[in-house]
Amino acid sequence: MAERKRPRRTRERILGTALLLFNGAGEPNVTTADIADEMEISPGNLYYHFRNKDEIIAELFAGFERSLDSLLASPEGRSAGVEDLWFLLHLLFEAMWDHRFLFRDLDDILSRNRKLASRFALIMRRGARTVIELCRSLVATGAMDASQHEIAALADNVAIVATYWISYQKISAGERAAETVSLDRAAYQVLSLIAPFLRGDARALLVRLSRDYL
Repeated sequence: MAERKRPRRTRERILGTALLLFNGAGEPNVTTADIADEMEISPGNLYYHFRNKDEIIAELFAGFERSLDSLLASPEGRSAGVEDLWFLLHLLFEAMWDHRFLFRDLDDILSRNRKLASRFALIMRRGARTVIELCRSLVATGAMDASQHEIAALADNVAIVATYWISYQKISAGERAAETVSLDRAAYQVLSLIAPFLRGDARALLVRLSRDYL
């Protein structure tokens, strides 16, 4: 006899429902009452687990942080390649899309919560360090020609474009952006910043990846 699947805990259901509603309608347009109504529970039941909407946002943000832990680690025991950058960016944008409400209303959310603002700044610094390490590895193997100053500037530019790509998609694509986003296009857009510094096979590989996936 198959084992019955244990029902999800109310706290987990609140987080899942909130994420769905925030991503669909935008966090500013969703109240705790909306979340409770969608779940068909009383507001009091929701407040037993979360005192307010900001606590729900903080918990969802923590989930986003956990999803980045393994992504922002450099490859161990080998030199990085263009494929590593492509794969990293693809998975990064996938995690961002899963939590897209954060990036569509980023300034508003962070302005209300200084702790989240500090944690987000830490994520950006970690991301920039990862890009710097990957670029240095490419330089060491001769796949990239860039100075330390150029690599540092590239890392900042990558962080900026990656952070605001979903907002750009929302503005440029309008309603269509609410449904889907091209992760391959997002990854390529960031890699195009690095492309002028790539050499030989690395540059050819990026061209092939763009031809195969775009």
